[in-house]
Amino acid sequence: MRARYRAAGLRESELPSDPVRQFEIWFTEAVRGGLHEPNAMVVSTADASGRPGSRTVLLKHYDERGFVFFTNYGSAKGRDLTANPWASLLFPWHPLARQVIVSGRAERTGRDETAAYFRTRPHGSQLGAWASDQSTVVDSREELDRRYEQLARRYPEGEDVPAPPDWGGYRIRPERVEFWQGRENRLHDRLVYHRREDGWTVERLCP
Repeated sequence: MRARYRAAGLRESELPSDPVRQFEIWFTEAVRGGLHEPNAMVVSTADASGRPGSRTVLLKHYDERGFVFFTNYGSAKGRDLTANPWASLLFPWHPLARQVIVSGRAERTGRDETAAYFRTRPHGSQLGAWASDQSTVVDSREELDRRYEQLARRYPEGEDVPAPPDWGGYRIRPERVEFWQGRENRLHDRLVYHRREDGWTVERLCP
């Protein structure tokens, strides 16, 4: 159950000085390559005791400030980030024999940014954010559906739905970004950006 990687390599001389620019190059290639949900990423956090947790979420925005996703602040990952604001993001682009790992500190987005994104969500997803107390126990599927139906009557299609007060975004400000390219004979390319006070440095790791 091992694939053989024949992709072209990744060289230090080819990298831009900023990892966000390199991410943009690879992300664009993932989109053009037809990958299913190329913005899907595994978000890993740890609670106050150091116990880790991982889940898949969707990247909604990125720029030089960092990588943004949205969630319920009372969810498991939200509670983790309140206790320990460090997180890791993994983009598993297997069909391209690539992955990107972003590690950094999480901070909440402002309410204006949250509200602006929330307005772009489909109506059903807006209602779902209100109906679900994410990561809490619910008695049954029927209870969850009942909450949703009540909200659908309160906010029919076409009516503005406000963003829940306990729902919003996190921006991961990168401190370390690794670009992994599969190569033959398991001699993969691993090039890592590290943030320094005067910019970014790049080093190569053994696979």
